[in-house]
Amino acid sequence: MLYQIFETQRALLSPFSEFAAASAKLYSHPLSPFAHTPMAQRLSAGLDLMHRLAKDYEKPEFDIKTVEVDGVDVAVQELVALEKPFCRLLRFKRYTDDSAVLAKMKDQPTVLVVAPLSGHHATLLRDTVKQLLKDHKVYITDWTDARMVPLDAGPFHLDDYIRYVQEFIRQVGGADCHVISVCQPTVPVLAAISLMASAGEDTPRSMTMMGGPIDARKSPTAVNNLAMNRSFSWFETNVIYRVPTNFPGAGREVYPGFLQHTGFVAMNPDRHLSSHYDYFLDLVRGDDDSAEAHRRFYDEYNAVLDMPAEYYLDTIKTVFQDFALVNGTWQVDGAFVRPQDIKTTALLTVEGELDDISGAGQTRAAHDLCSGVAKDHQYHYDAIGAGHYGIFSGRRWRDKVYPEVRDFIAKYEAAPLKKTAKAAPAKATAKPAAKRATRSRKA
Repeated sequence: MLYQIFETQRALLSPFSEFAAASAKLYSHPLSPFAHTPMAQRLSAGLDLMHRLAKDYEKPEFDIKTVEVDGVDVAVQELVALEKPFCRLLRFKRYTDDSAVLAKMKDQPTVLVVAPLSGHHATLLRDTVKQLLKDHKVYITDWTDARMVPLDAGPFHLDDYIRYVQEFIRQVGGADCHVISVCQPTVPVLAAISLMASAGEDTPRSMTMMGGPIDARKSPTAVNNLAMNRSFSWFETNVIYRVPTNFPGAGREVYPGFLQHTGFVAMNPDRHLSSHYDYFLDLVRGDDDSAEAHRRFYDEYNAVLDMPAEYYLDTIKTVFQDFALVNGTWQVDGAFVRPQDIKTTALLTVEGELDDISGAGQTRAAHDLCSGVAKDHQYHYDAIGAGHYGIFSGRRWRDKVYPEVRDFIAKYEAAPLKKTAKAAPAKATAKPAAKRATRSRKA
């Protein structure tokens, strides 16, 4: 019922939002006589803000058309490499007539970026992809809004997410690729690679894990506390709703994106209120650059997707309540998830000093689990001054984090770890790996 009420409210507000947008232009367009009346700038700014607060935000585009490689502007085309009901694997294909740059690009590492399925679209990693394209061939998971997936596509569990990741790894090169997981997917990506290793399958040359809840017990944040302090039945009863009839996925049970967005805003309400007031003042002053920066950020931030209910509930139970990965109790298709079986995939973990989503030590916990990877091939990087989004987007990502990730990938592209004998099959008595030290770097 709540989802239907939200959709009804959205439909009712839609004409008012469009009216506000048109009225804002009426009071700001230089050829309009109303633009020259007293208080016109303030009226226009208020109406524009009203439009943005009431409008519906559609999924943004990646909109990456070119990238600079060795000082040469290279064309970029977004292609669908593989399409599945709940996800598209996108490839950013680069083109150039410069033979030297083309030859260099052909030899660059292949990177699979696993984007979060946690409320926002994969386009949130636009800056991540754009930076990576300078030195890599890049693929990314583009998760589908669950309300757009018809019921006959079936359910989507956390185990299905893991199978998708494994299929994508094989698709982009298997042992010849590098995997980067950002936030939520660090757990299923580690599980996917662990299961591949346990089965004797080739695993990626490296895995980079950024700001994820590998062990959510460490430095718990407000997000962790909510998941850990509420009962599983509370989540089933209070946050799961059926998609209304006006979407292709009508009747599917989901965790609605608008609930997730409300939670995001509730974490820092003062910051968002201040940001919108600053936007109003920028419009009044005619500061178009600052106003446009605000629009770009909130066009992305306010665009959210629904998550399949079974996937969301599996994640709550497995990651935040049972801590099945770190306790060694997680099973997928009857096989235990054993990170200690990974031996030929180098590991880099990245954490932000000011991360309020994944607390300090949560991602670094992957090193304790991956005891089969030699200490010399494990690395950790602390991004000083960076919040959650700062480790994969913005100035700190470009200037501090990316060089570390780029150099790490380049090292194991040039000298991949050698494949060893097949790991022993997992047994029900599997225990977590012993703790081990890791080398640490700080920004």
